[in-house]
Amino acid sequence: MSMRLPRILYKYFWGDNLTELAWPIHRKYIIQTLLEKGNTHAIKWLLDIVSQKELYSILNTLRLSKKSYNFWKQYLVQ
Repeated sequence: MSMRLPRILYKYFWGDNLTELAWPIHRKYIIQTLLEKGNTHAIKWLLDIVSQKELYSILNTLRLSKKSYNFWKQYLVQ
């Protein structure tokens, strides 16, 4: 799936070249950023394209703050 990010997510990637940031290539980075900084709209978008089960399975590989990691570990628990 070759997909660019929706405009509502641009504010979370202010330091990135948005013309080059694409879902299939930067998937893990996008997930990590949205789980760390995203609002409810950003998380809804993310959960529309990635299942909670899949997010939970990669949670340990993401660079999240301890607070965010603990929150998502509880929220995504299966």
